Amino acid sequence: MGMLKEFKEFATKGNVVDLAVAVVIGAAFAAIISSLVDDVITPLLLTPALKAIDAQDIDKLVWNNVKYGRFLSAIIKFIVVAFILFLLIKAINSMKKKEAPTPPPGPSTTDKLLMEIRDALKK
Repeated sequence: MGMLKEFKEFATKGNVVDLAVAVVIGAAFAAIISSLVDDVITPLLLTPALKAIDAQDIDKLVWNNVKYGRFLSAIIKFIVVAFILFLLIKAINSMKKKEAPTPPPGPSTTDKLLMEIRDALKK
C-alpha cells in the first residue's frame, strides 16, 4: 500500500497536473499552427514559386523524387512555433515582478527577553 500512496501523491502534485494541461494545450496549439502554416502562410509564400514551375499544390513540388514542398512547410511551421513561443516566454518574463529580497526576520520575543536578561546580568 505504501507504493500506491506514494504514486497518488506523485500524480496529484501540481507539476504533474500542469504538465498534463500543457500537453493538451500544446496539441491544440499544434493544430492551430498547422492550419495557419498550411492554409495561410505557405500558400502566400509559395504561390509565386508554384506558378513559376506550373505546380498547383505544395505536395507536387518534387525534384529528383525528393518532395521538398512538405519539407518547406515543416520548416515554416517550426519557425512560426519557435517565434510564438519566444514571444510568449518574453511576455511571461516581463510580467514577472522581481521580488525584493525580504529582510531577515528580527529576533523573536523570546530572544528579546533573553537579551534583556543577559544585559541585566551584565550590569
